[in-house]
Amino acid sequence: MKKLLYIALICLIGSPVMGQGFQGLDPESAVSSTHEVTIGGKKVPYEATAGTHPVWDESGKPLATLFYTYYRRTDIADNTKRPLVISFNGGPGSASVWMHIAYTGPKLLQIDAEGNPIQPYGVKDNPHSILDVADIVYVDPVNTGYSRILDKDAKRSDFFGVNADIKYLAEWINSFVTRQNRWRSPKYLIGESYGTTRVSGLANQLQNSHWMYLNGVILVSPTNLGIDRSGPVSQALYLPYYAATAWYHKALSQDLLAKDLEEILPEVENFTINELLPAMAMGGFLDPAKKKSLAATMSKYSGLSEEVLLQHNLAVPTSFFWKELLRDRGLTVGRLDSRYRGIDRQDAGERYDYDPALTAWNHAFAPAINYYLRQELKFKTDFQYNLFGPVNPWDRSNDRTGENLRQAMAQNPYLHVMIQSGYFDGGTDYFNAKYSMWQLDPSGKLKDRLEFKAYRSGHMMYLRDEDLATSNQHIRDFIKKSLPPAGTPAKY
Repeated sequence: MKKLLYIALICLIGSPVMGQGFQGLDPESAVSSTHEVTIGGKKVPYEATAGTHPVWDESGKPLATLFYTYYRRTDIADNTKRPLVISFNGGPGSASVWMHIAYTGPKLLQIDAEGNPIQPYGVKDNPHSILDVADIVYVDPVNTGYSRILDKDAKRSDFFGVNADIKYLAEWINSFVTRQNRWRSPKYLIGESYGTTRVSGLANQLQNSHWMYLNGVILVSPTNLGIDRSGPVSQALYLPYYAATAWYHKALSQDLLAKDLEEILPEVENFTINELLPAMAMGGFLDPAKKKSLAATMSKYSGLSEEVLLQHNLAVPTSFFWKELLRDRGLTVGRLDSRYRGIDRQDAGERYDYDPALTAWNHAFAPAINYYLRQELKFKTDFQYNLFGPVNPWDRSNDRTGENLRQAMAQNPYLHVMIQSGYFDGGTDYFNAKYSMWQLDPSGKLKDRLEFKAYRSGHMMYLRDEDLATSNQHIRDFIKKSLPPAGTPAKY
């Protein structure tokens, strides 16, 4: 009842976008505008709504408010067949800015063809947006973007943790879908990085606590999803990523450089699973001659010396790899995208001074999103837009999100899952993503609804022009494929 009275009051007094400045944040606000974008050579008219929408407690009191940007195609009369994609980025603590203005949305930030920042800062139309086939809402979790806790007595633990995050966001999605009259629409979740942890848990939470069944979940550069891979598994799985990075920087032998990347990687993957992993399971009892032979093969694939590999007992940490690979050239390579190079204070050391990939991205995204929301979408506020917000301490305990996703798929025959990974991503590497997909389906009964796509870029594969086109097309194809023909029952 309190919630209904509060909503009625807002309707009576109007809904200013941000009338309270730094004294407070309006729990509910919205500003809408109409636009047009050309996608695949066809004009797509749409409405963009930027606003805030509350997170309520059980009594209807707003505890926090989430900032969102909602894009709705306006020449579609019947939304019952129109898919809705709900989009999250990761961190935890990251706003949903990255996929919003660089991947699936109708606008792209100004960057070069490989993802490097350029001036003047700003945005342009995205000819590859998925808005032609689906409406999209980008959601900023608490303390990211313009989203904030409103109640000074609210507990941070209600928001900042694997399962707390899933619980309140599921409630928010339920409310948003109801408000927008989208219950009959086919629905999809897409998450990037930690956002994949989030949407994997949300699929099950929405299904079992809110009775909201999805058609698809898209995992972009997925985390480990709570799937155990400690010990030798964790140590071995990075080798294919090392090989991809070394190939890109021409740090391999000429016979390997003469081959295409996708010729080399199956060979490295096979070696990793069938030879390296079983050998590393033997630890210190591995035959010394076998260990030396493995180091030679790993050196061939990784660009690291046999000596370095043996010094690390074949288990070279990623942090050392980023510093070591190009040490002789006075350069480091990026964590989130190993195509990027950096310069440290000194060449000596165990790890780089900074991630050159993330630095470049912050450089490009911060000006673009601040300009776009204020000047083009007319959302006016003096609050800082947090690309990364304060969300610590984050409770990572009891992460069963991979199993949550498997359970949701088992219970819902309509639910499909697609994984997208960049070969040069060292934060959530592509071969660990493959491993997660394999472990999601130990029975082998779901694999016809699981698919994997890889790209020649990093964590945000869409920053490279060629991959922006192909990765969006893969989403478009995935959506079309996961829409069942009319009248098809959801049953085994």
